[in-house]
Amino acid sequence: MLQTISGFDRIGEENAFAVLARATELADQGRDIINLGIGQPDFKTPEHIVEAAIKALRDGHHGYTPATGIAPLREAVSADLLKRHGVETDPGNVLIVPGGKVTMFMAILMFGEPGTEILYPDPGFPIYRSMIEFTGAQPVPVPIREENDFAFSAEETLSLISEKTRLLILNSPANPTGGVTPRSEIEKLVSGLEQHPNVAVMSDEIYSQMTYDGMEHVSLLKFESLRDRLILLDGWSKTYAMTGWRMGFSVWPDALIDKARKLAVNAWSCVNAPAQFAGLAALTGPQTAVRDMVREFDARRQVIVEGLNAIDGVSCRTPLGAFYAYPNIKNTGWKAKPLASALLEDAGVAIIGGPDFGVLGEGYVRLSYANSTANIKVALGRIHSFLAQGTP
Repeated sequence: MLQTISGFDRIGEENAFAVLARATELADQGRDIINLGIGQPDFKTPEHIVEAAIKALRDGHHGYTPATGIAPLREAVSADLLKRHGVETDPGNVLIVPGGKVTMFMAILMFGEPGTEILYPDPGFPIYRSMIEFTGAQPVPVPIREENDFAFSAEETLSLISEKTRLLILNSPANPTGGVTPRSEIEKLVSGLEQHPNVAVMSDEIYSQMTYDGMEHVSLLKFESLRDRLILLDGWSKTYAMTGWRMGFSVWPDALIDKARKLAVNAWSCVNAPAQFAGLAALTGPQTAVRDMVREFDARRQVIVEGLNAIDGVSCRTPLGAFYAYPNIKNTGWKAKPLASALLEDAGVAIIGGPDFGVLGEGYVRLSYANSTANIKVALGRIHSFLAQGTP
């Protein structure tokens, strides 16, 4: 019998893809399914970005590139970060990667091992905990609470740091909650972290350009005291509707960038060349499509929050970022995952149960409003009708 290392018995997955597969299977059977489960924009990649990739292919960019990414793209990332955050970064510290998850994988692999602890948001993106457990490190959940509008608490986060803590993972704007942590709380956290100089920080800012109601996104790059231990995660997937292109970037401190480069060489050699030219066009070209998409998400956000709050037993805080609503369904009488499963099978609406995002997710479900307003309204009507039938 084949044997693998024990770590593979601990590794988890992202259940949104399992829900997507089941929703697709039902649709292929002729069922009318509205998918509010998967976290990807329903917009096409802007045409000038697509054309840049086609041109790169026609121009003969068919070979390997440097493992860290082509120089013009890394320079464009640095220029973009300067424009958006007012912070200068060395292009030599930028790593182009095939999607956002890769940065999580590398950062957690660098710091996780038996006997150590890694802090991560809960509820949060499920791959955080999955990778922590894979390395043998102890996952320590940082509670993300509804009463805080799903922003993290600096005081509570700092209280969880121990002498075993190696890495702290932060995410704002956040998946699955749509929470955005305000500047005052971030400044309080950064100040407290000065007492823990051996704790590295990975800041997942993949939704950094999706905030609403005047809410400010505050990048951790802005804080000089963290720069020698900060790993920034960002990319093109959400901002430019490029999920399938697998395009992400990360910024690494001097002490870690060569380690990250070596992991890249060992794992994927380089990101495919035409996609990198597409990423370059995205950053240097017109940003109208980004603004238009966020404006549309904002309109859908208002529709979905109003509709959820009109359903008996459901209450929903207004998300301030990303494209997710995270309603409280505790008063419906349903547990989260059974409700999500029943809505898909019986009502034709795909959503994700809160426990898929962490041990603190019970009593909540996640709905993505990266779908049309018309579909969102139909889905809300189906959820209302389903819940009106009572509990199982």
